[in-house]
Amino acid sequence: MKLAWLTDIHLNFIDEAAADAFCRNIDHTGADSVLIGGDIAESHDLVFWLRFLEGRLVRPIYFVLGNHDYYGASVSEVHRKMEDLNRSSKWLRWLGEGKSVRLTDNWGLAGTDGWGDARYGDHDRSTIEPADFFEIRDLIGLDKGALGKRLREFGDREAGQVRKTVPESLERFKNLLFLTHVPPFIESCWYEGKTSDENWAPYFTCKAVGDALLDLMGNRPDRRMTVLCGHTHSPGEARILPNLLVRTGRALYGHPEIQTPLIEID
Repeated sequence: MKLAWLTDIHLNFIDEAAADAFCRNIDHTGADSVLIGGDIAESHDLVFWLRFLEGRLVRPIYFVLGNHDYYGASVSEVHRKMEDLNRSSKWLRWLGEGKSVRLTDNWGLAGTDGWGDARYGDHDRSTIEPADFFEIRDLIGLDKGALGKRLREFGDREAGQVRKTVPESLERFKNLLFLTHVPPFIESCWYEGKTSDENWAPYFTCKAVGDALLDLMGNRPDRRMTVLCGHTHSPGEARILPNLLVRTGRALYGHPEIQTPLIEID
């Protein structure tokens, strides 16, 4: 089976003609299914672009959401839209509902959105103010302390889903792909060939999810996991455990791309 992995495609930065061309490129890969690691669009046009992809690609599309996908709305509002989409769509499947997917007899797929959860780095002293703080309703108007608390709550919710979904998946499959948006380890938070510093790390890593994956994979040396993440727009790989590899995807606004090499599983 061949899988085309996309991340941080930001389709709201291009027009439909360019998006059509991008879909033709995906089609030319011969991929059986498509994985999208979040930052697809923004809340007002997210469903439009997902339906656009569904209509052009006509094959399973498994996706998680990124922080940009919530811009202009609350987290709960966007989640309701994605739950409705899961019920009504033939090809689209948001992994945020906490259900794993069988890809082959040997390979499964699970995922969660992930959030920069203010645990790595130094949130209290960071000078970074991501647009999230002004665009996502759950974060608007919060002071530094309240922001840290809210982000940690978001991270804990994602980690809870991991601890619920992944053990069942590891029972069923020897190999697991795990799709997420935010890098779950500082070692996988790449930017221009280096890992993130104390200033940026609070908002570009999800330690709660990373801790959950470490616990689960540390207890299952007989299983293997590859994590696919994005968010930083810079590529890299990090071997966290002998059986836990993290790949971080590359991205550029206005130029959506297919991550290489294509993922091939048996």
